[in-house]
Amino acid sequence: MLTLFSTAKPFTGHSKIIQRNALQSWKLLHPSVEVILFGDEEGAAAVCAEMGLRHEPHVERNESGLKSVQYLFSRAQQIAQHDYLCYSNCDMVLLDDFLKAFEKARAWREKFLVVGRRRDTEVTLPIDFSRPSWANDLRHLALTSGVLQHPGFIDFFLFPKGLYDHIPPLVIGRSYWDHWLVWKALSNGAALLDCSRFVVPVHQNHDYGYHPDGKRGTDRDAIALRNKLLSGNGRHLRSILDSTHRLTSDGEIRRNFLRPMIRSAPFGRVDYGRARLKMREQWQGLINKTSSIRNRIGLRRDTLRKLFGRA
Repeated sequence: MLTLFSTAKPFTGHSKIIQRNALQSWKLLHPSVEVILFGDEEGAAAVCAEMGLRHEPHVERNESGLKSVQYLFSRAQQIAQHDYLCYSNCDMVLLDDFLKAFEKARAWREKFLVVGRRRDTEVTLPIDFSRPSWANDLRHLALTSGVLQHPGFIDFFLFPKGLYDHIPPLVIGRSYWDHWLVWKALSNGAALLDCSRFVVPVHQNHDYGYHPDGKRGTDRDAIALRNKLLSGNGRHLRSILDSTHRLTSDGEIRRNFLRPMIRSAPFGRVDYGRARLKMREQWQGLINKTSSIRNRIGLRRDTLRKLFGRA
């Protein structure tokens, strides 16, 4: 089965609500799922005891006090009961579609990394998990009023044990460590599977009060820039746009033929608009170049679009 692991903020205020929601949703995915919570933040031990989670209070940190990515992934792979792991940020509610995506990936091939675009959703109260409809209600809320975040935000990493060995001294709490993990998986020969069309990962909205400059500060301060420097000064950074395969809404795994078009610029959060423009240019070029042939065989533009899917 599966081991999920994470680390949390102190269990106080709104963070307490959304973190408890997330952890409980993971626990309910399947009776055999293992959940490991790293860190000695306020309330962590009590929550783990109450929910029956494995608590690992020790976490290595750098001089800023932020937690080491290398330690979390190395230790989790050492102690996990299962052969497949998922790191998830502790504000993500995962539903049964996530478990189904895992089962499809596991049956598909040996070496993979599953990622997906999250749905930013307003959740301010504890979820009543005793209600039979809680998952369907939350999925409906995320799909109707949530915001589908762009592919640079990566909040969970589902992978087989052993995929990650050496990780540079990156830290959680700043940008770029997540993008390095995607690059590392690809460089190790893993398929990158984007499950965004199949899974609705519910990200419970929160502020960035832990940084004086908010979200912008987590991208641009000295610690964030150090993360970027350690990632080959930006060369070893990838996103969901770099997926080699995608999981369709029907649950089929298909190769991402648009991937070569996407790697058109150095990594950066402002490149996604350029990537989409490049994809449109490539599509229009295909339409133009095949015009005479399509006219001869009666292949219309809308038919061609259907053949290549909605991507």
